[in-house]
Amino acid sequence: MKILIVEDEQDLLESMTHFLQNEGFVCEKAFNYFTAEEKLVSFDYDALILDIGLPDGNGLDLLDQLKQSGKNTGILIVSAKNSLDDKIKGLDLGADDYISKPFHLSELNSRVRAVLRRRKFEGTNNIIFEEIEINTEQRTVSVNESLLVLTPKEFDLLLFFVTNKNRVLNRQSIAEHLWGDYMDTADHFDFVYTHINNLRKKLREASAGDYIQTIYGIGYKLSQP
Repeated sequence: MKILIVEDEQDLLESMTHFLQNEGFVCEKAFNYFTAEEKLVSFDYDALILDIGLPDGNGLDLLDQLKQSGKNTGILIVSAKNSLDDKIKGLDLGADDYISKPFHLSELNSRVRAVLRRRKFEGTNNIIFEEIEINTEQRTVSVNESLLVLTPKEFDLLLFFVTNKNRVLNRQSIAEHLWGDYMDTADHFDFVYTHINNLRKKLREASAGDYIQTIYGIGYKLSQP
């Protein structure tokens, strides 16, 4: 799962990024309004952690722009301790939840996961696709109730496909989702092909269907039979 963290307090931004990366998320950072706006226009994110009080703009305007774009991004707004009006405005604009400063990073993690469950996973930690079951909390995959051993990136890749089933995903979008926006500078994405082949092989060996299709010249798609 890919998260954009928008926060102008540098130490807090780094702490949130480090903590959530250790929890298995791919995190990108923006410390001001301009950078956040540029990233939100250029890339897709599963969740947005948005500080409202930015030095060069109002985070609520970013929230409004994101909602008008129609992207299915879960939004957790970060507000000052007593800013009730900002919380209400944020929720009215379509934010999924809010958290007030100061907060514990473990609470932040729980709220992000709750937003993702509601927004991406229909309110559950368990996602079932045919004979494949994914537990997003424990980061495990089972095929016909037998545990399948995947690397962290293979798990993220499978989850990305399942949550975007029947959509064609090009190699660049896959790379950016799993490795972050620094992949935008990569000359080629052959490593994506390698990861997909490894995932396909493990699924086949576990007697799962070969649901990941190659759309030649475009990308890949996970389809139901």
